[in-house]
Amino acid sequence: MDTTFAGLPPPALVEALAELTNLMLATPNVEALLDGLARCAVRVITPPAHCGVTLQRHDPLTVASSDALAAHVDEVQYAEGDGPCLQSMRTGLAVTVDDLAPEQRWAPYPGHALGYGVRSSLSLPLSADGDVLGALNLYATVPSAFGDEEHRAAALFAAQASAALTIVTRMARHVALTDQLRDVLAGRSVIDQTLGILMDQQRWDADQAFELLRSASQHRNRKLCDVAADIVRAVSGREPHPGPFREPR
Repeated sequence: MDTTFAGLPPPALVEALAELTNLMLATPNVEALLDGLARCAVRVITPPAHCGVTLQRHDPLTVASSDALAAHVDEVQYAEGDGPCLQSMRTGLAVTVDDLAPEQRWAPYPGHALGYGVRSSLSLPLSADGDVLGALNLYATVPSAFGDEEHRAAALFAAQASAALTIVTRMARHVALTDQLRDVLAGRSVIDQTLGILMDQQRWDADQAFELLRSASQHRNRKLCDVAADIVRAVSGREPHPGPFREPR
């Protein structure tokens, strides 16, 4: 395997990839991962580059950048609705710009980018679970900054970043699902407590008690668990205590 990347000794790239892996393991937060990614990327590329990370949400958004220049050039593309970053996201392919001075694509973006001192760039797609979620954008202030070696180094880094993004995205979804499950089970526990109170006080069966609770929820236009919590407070004078929740394994 070729271990020469962008004129840097192999340890430089290995160190950046190791840091990215540590970030992936340390937090399920996607934004924190991408912030670290932007900082790592600028150490992998020679000559020095500026890095921005774009994610596609409702609209493209720079979620991390190594400095203000990268953020500004990303924002120019969003405002114009076109540029190498957006093209990479839309096509899932790398987009290289050797020299913005004669560049005719994506007008008027090249002129704006030149105004920030950018002469060349490389945009690489970032994906998770097979879907392109964003792009890694590298900007340089000299022409032809991203030759074959630089491109290989950046592509390897982007591939590792995509793998990390896939895992962290899954972790974040798991955390969100666990929180939702906790809320559902907590609400169910309070409803069960309320049904027990109504059945005991009114000598009703479970169906009758639930029908009263459901009718009260609809009449007050409030969630069933909120109405149930009010009843528990009124009867016991204390806050309802949801049952224990065990984290899924």
